[in-house]
Amino acid sequence: MKLDTLYRKAVSVGIARDLRGPEEMRRILAAEEEKFRKLPPDEAESFDLDRLFNPFADTRVLTGSPETEVGRVIVGIDMEVAEVLLAHVLNRDLGRRIDLVIAHHPEGPALARMHDVMRLQSELLAACGVNVSVAEQLLDKRMGEVERRLLPVNHTRAVDAARLLGLPMMCVHTPADNCVTAHLTELFAREKPRTLKDLVALLKAIPEYRKAVRLSAGPKIVSGAENARCGRVFVDMTGGTEGPKTIFEQHAVAGVSTIVAMHVGEEALENAKKANLNVVIAGHVSSDTLGLNLLFDEVEAEGRLEFVATSGFERIRKEDR
Repeated sequence: MKLDTLYRKAVSVGIARDLRGPEEMRRILAAEEEKFRKLPPDEAESFDLDRLFNPFADTRVLTGSPETEVGRVIVGIDMEVAEVLLAHVLNRDLGRRIDLVIAHHPEGPALARMHDVMRLQSELLAACGVNVSVAEQLLDKRMGEVERRLLPVNHTRAVDAARLLGLPMMCVHTPADNCVTAHLTELFAREKPRTLKDLVALLKAIPEYRKAVRLSAGPKIVSGAENARCGRVFVDMTGGTEGPKTIFEQHAVAGVSTIVAMHVGEEALENAKKANLNVVIAGHVSSDTLGLNLLFDEVEAEGRLEFVATSGFERIRKEDR
């Protein structure tokens, strides 16, 4: 398939799996179109036209022609300069043609604007019962922190390397995270685990998490006991990066008992414990891998791809589960 086809399909899958729902996604895209229409010519010239169909600022084609034919891709959770050089070596020295480098974590302008996608978190918090004004104000503060943290980052390093080596490159972040969030939310709603031990067992039955267990990075209860009841489960795995560290009391007030996350910082974990919440860390790389695999299952409806897996990723197709 062409690079543009792959990119647009990944975006459409992310939209379809977004827990905000189709109406909200249409509203977001319509607002971008209205904003573009009202721009003066000098500002319209520099407007990122991808925003008219892609609501995920952390997912972009970073270098290469949209018309590039893609058959074999190298995919990793983090694709930095070292991994880009690896792709070049595979191309040049080992005779394994690489048509496209795909990173999960954002690079280039997609990294610089990652804070934009965090607005998604306020919508999910409101949907689970957190007061919407509280959710938005806490997210505004956290988004400002993330934006300022990213300002000094040299975010073009890997993209520059790919461009100089003639390798097309893209990153796909929130669409994949939406896939794993929706998948696990549906799993827990369907299976209704009674205890944290039951919940962890459900995770360990998934190939990506089963592999993580073998690598000593499997799911782990970090707040609560094995026999503690799950109650209402909130899957916190999408929206750019870790949310407000002070949100946990609001979770408890909204009726959430258990949070399942990719990762959690120490300050945030202490706040969760103070709010008497159960917290299960499913695993960062394993959750990202699951999200990518679910997304690629749907992307490959457009055409079969050959995968070279690196940087924590392993391609596991739906038929192999």
